[in-house]
Amino acid sequence: MICSCHQTAWTWAVTVARSSPWSSTSIGPTTSSFDGTLKDMGLSAQPAIHVARKVSGAYATLTANIQAGNLGKPGSKRRQATEGKPIRFRRDAAQPFDDRCLSWQLAARTVSIWTVAGRSGPIRFGCSDQQHALLLAHRRGESDLVRRDGKWFLYATCDIPDAPTKEPDGFLGVDLGIANLATDSDGRHYCGKATNRVRHRNQRLRAKLQAIGTKSAKRLLKKRRRKESRFAADTNHRIAKSIVTEAERTGRGIALEDLGGIRDRVRLRRPQRVTLHSWAFHQLGQYIAYQAKRSAVAVVHVDPAYTSQGCSTCGHVAKANRPNQSTFHCRSCGFAEHADRNAARNIAARGVTGWAAVSLPNAA
Repeated sequence: MICSCHQTAWTWAVTVARSSPWSSTSIGPTTSSFDGTLKDMGLSAQPAIHVARKVSGAYATLTANIQAGNLGKPGSKRRQATEGKPIRFRRDAAQPFDDRCLSWQLAARTVSIWTVAGRSGPIRFGCSDQQHALLLAHRRGESDLVRRDGKWFLYATCDIPDAPTKEPDGFLGVDLGIANLATDSDGRHYCGKATNRVRHRNQRLRAKLQAIGTKSAKRLLKKRRRKESRFAADTNHRIAKSIVTEAERTGRGIALEDLGGIRDRVRLRRPQRVTLHSWAFHQLGQYIAYQAKRSAVAVVHVDPAYTSQGCSTCGHVAKANRPNQSTFHCRSCGFAEHADRNAARNIAARGVTGWAAVSLPNAA
């Protein structure tokens, strides 16, 4: 079933790429343009819509990457090779479904799934009691059927209404860093040496396997990449939960760094660059934001410029205020503090200012 759907998407993409090239401002073909063709391939209306959206979205992403220069300069071999061939879809890639293609029997914990040969099921599914309660209580959105390591997973989403954001009584600033993944303005450090040991061990093993370059080494690299991704996601979830819980307990909002373009603007030595690129800081920010939204905790993003060099007591900014990675010592007022906590305090102060600016139109 999933292979058939993606084979249809692939055939449709080839047709589009060869006969209907679009400009860089277009997001791709519309569903109505190919409605008859998709139905002739054995798809009913709703699956046909999903196939059309998937292919259109893939070409929109390709166009955005080309415009951003991520695929090389105009005329380069990489750019020409990308533009000269249609997008390929793996036969076992993720297939989206909505509730019109799924039939849930939540009490029995089973689900029936649409296929080109009719509905398949009921099929038993496994989830935690908390996840089962969410499925029972909220409308189900789009789900993805995914094959991973020979096993099938149905990733179901629930549409949960946002809780009204509470007016914060101050802000908990969060500084994201390399030695400590996160430090808050109260001085708590999250995942320092122990996590870094795992990260460095993974980096060494990854480099060793890449140097070997055999097929078995590449298979192991792929397996370890997923393991590292799961480790990062689990660590980020735990950090986010701790930060949001503390902010909720104290009635504060959360002030985060705006990490847009951090890899381009931050200048680091090579070992630090490896560490920066090997951790999902953006994912951590996303986890904090969505968990805060569920808990009605306000979140504001601030400009992180000079937060590591500025004194959180007197405001004096100077490179000399940072004699080393972990120490902050103000050359003006003499204030001394752990560098990450000082930066987090600056972020918290900017959060108060930023929240006031956001709330001002509502107050008016």
